[in-house]
Amino acid sequence: MTTLAGSKAHLRRSALLRRRSLDPDLRRAFSVRLADQGVQLARLWNPRVVSAYHPIGEEPDTLALLVALAGEGFATALPVTLRGLPLIFRNWRPGDATLPGPMNIPEPMLEAGEVAPDLLFIPLAAFDRRGHRIGYGAGHYDRTLAGLRVRGPVRAVGVAYSVCEVDRIPDEPHDQRLDFVLTESELIDARDLG
Repeated sequence: MTTLAGSKAHLRRSALLRRRSLDPDLRRAFSVRLADQGVQLARLWNPRVVSAYHPIGEEPDTLALLVALAGEGFATALPVTLRGLPLIFRNWRPGDATLPGPMNIPEPMLEAGEVAPDLLFIPLAAFDRRGHRIGYGAGHYDRTLAGLRVRGPVRAVGVAYSVCEVDRIPDEPHDQRLDFVLTESELIDARDLG
């Protein structure tokens, strides 16, 4: 393991431990805030397609956000994981059927149409105020954002509890920065802090 990979692994483990200890009331309150703030951002930016993720473990719950976005008439999507490749996104609205993907995360059915989101709410393990993130180590969102950004402008919003913030994420040339990070207490604009 390289020093950089070891440093990222340590930051990931520490942040996930902090996240695991959060109070259930704070988790529920953040889900409500995420839905409210997420809809406000979508109204402001008017995206063609908004993607979020199906939460696993102690991740912030984005299901209320997806319900709120669909209720406002926004096209919504969930990612589909292909090992070692960029994510693809398929149309998904709350109530649509899912199937377990290769990482046992619910994904849209195979017949759901493939889309290219221009507003993404992205999970993470740790983040810094420059918009750098540590995910779960597979690089899916780095590859995905790089590909989407070649096609046109996208806005990437990391979704995290404030306990996952660290002073500085060690970054590499292939790392894709977030534009914003939304926590239970603030919306961090990272666009000019690279």
